[in-house]
Amino acid sequence: MTDLYPVKRALLSVSDKTGLAQLGKALATKGVELLSTGGSAKALRDAGLEVKDVSEVTGFPEMMDGRVKTLHPRVHGGLLALRDNAEHVAAMDEHGIGGIDLLVVNLYPFEAALARGADYDEMIENIDIGGPAMIRAAAKNHGFVTTVVDVEDYDALIAELDANDGQTSYAFRQKMAQIAYARTGAYDAAVSNWMAGAIGEEAPRRRVVAGQIKQTLRYGENPHQSAAFYVDGSERPGVATAVQHQGKELSYNNINDTDAAFELVAEFDPAETPAVAIIKHANPCGVAKGETLLDAYKAAFDCDRTSAFGGIVALNKALDAQTAEAITEIFTEVVIAPGASDEAKEIFAKKKNLRLLTTEALPDVLAKPSTIRQVAGGYLFQDKDAGFVGMDDLKVVTEKAPTPEQMKDLLFAWKVAKHVKSNAIVYVKDQATVGVGAGQMSRLDSALIAAKKAERMAEAMGLPEPLTKGSAVASDAFFPFADGLLEAAAAGASCVIQPGGSMRDQEVIDAANEAGLAMVLTGMRHFRH
Repeated sequence: MTDLYPVKRALLSVSDKTGLAQLGKALATKGVELLSTGGSAKALRDAGLEVKDVSEVTGFPEMMDGRVKTLHPRVHGGLLALRDNAEHVAAMDEHGIGGIDLLVVNLYPFEAALARGADYDEMIENIDIGGPAMIRAAAKNHGFVTTVVDVEDYDALIAELDANDGQTSYAFRQKMAQIAYARTGAYDAAVSNWMAGAIGEEAPRRRVVAGQIKQTLRYGENPHQSAAFYVDGSERPGVATAVQHQGKELSYNNINDTDAAFELVAEFDPAETPAVAIIKHANPCGVAKGETLLDAYKAAFDCDRTSAFGGIVALNKALDAQTAEAITEIFTEVVIAPGASDEAKEIFAKKKNLRLLTTEALPDVLAKPSTIRQVAGGYLFQDKDAGFVGMDDLKVVTEKAPTPEQMKDLLFAWKVAKHVKSNAIVYVKDQATVGVGAGQMSRLDSALIAAKKAERMAEAMGLPEPLTKGSAVASDAFFPFADGLLEAAAAGASCVIQPGGSMRDQEVIDAANEAGLAMVLTGMRHFRH
């Protein structure tokens, strides 16, 4: 095998015709013979290029709606033959097989069909057979054959041929082969995962995860960790689909926190009321609804002004100028919203390091895409937590029932608790968080921390008492003992929402009654680890 190998004959067969004519012309000027199929051959001829149909090479016409056109020894032999193997060369001569030195293929648009919600039969028709077979054959024989599967690599191919007098280097062919195998792997993953869903197979024997690079990150959670951001091609609005209008590149932690913020704020319907969530280290440090976005932002900010510094702000409505002015009063890493007014963009432009992302829409919080977590030696898959609890789902278990206003705050607190790391305790008053306790090993500690934060904020704001007085409190899972609930009562909570289901439920209910609390059970928990 030599390092440089000439490209004398190329097979081009693509679904995406972008850049095909330009590539064909570049190859033709280098004297490369062009083979092609169907629509690709027509596009090349329309560009004034001389093209030989693959059917001329194989001696068989395209048939069965194009399903059988390249699956032939004269194609695969031309791709797989080892040029430095005498037996292979003799077989090529005996059977009239010409070598194919370059394969340019992109596959039937299966992922695009999936994204637009095509029906089962259409999805089946968009499963490519000949393309992956040729790609795998050519990539295997990268000692001699160059395989290109992405339009974005056409310019690199032309530059490689220009630099090497119509030849490609072994290193280039290796790189293209790796990209090719990754493409067929991702394609097969899309097909198998779609089919598992289509037939209702919730835990298929094998599950494959694939992604496409969106950004090479400067580092991961810490500077000594390398990292990259891959997207899976789904249309779920969020950090992966957002347009970044300004600011530095997003970091690993920015991406993680921005996703957490936007998923949380999407819990609140923008048609009902504006809402704002402020996130720090993937936990909410302030969430609120308000008559305006500015009101919501101020209320969210007042939950924990200290933690809000350097945080992520998510809005459920388009960013306006007044809210933008308020946000720029402190250092903020990222703002994400469905949109932003021109005036808001101008205000943010003065803060060049502040990242502004817009998404055009909010994610559907009731949808259940898979979430994935890696553990040593494997992966954990589960549906996203789309659990929903409404007024009619709540069970009053205490002598005192919540008032209508308390019920609103309880449901608000419940939505926020879903997005707080367990063990989670969330105090809410007037549709705004006033204390958040997250990620503690004891639910009692979470209640204590949230109450203490509220006390500090009251002191900082010059309030006579913490806003936890008269608040609603949510616990993401049941109280195993009454101590956590009693701590919430000591902080001034007047009503409680929790899943229930503990062996000591009655003990907790009795404690709530003795403390004069109203309590409702959801029958659903929201662990978030």
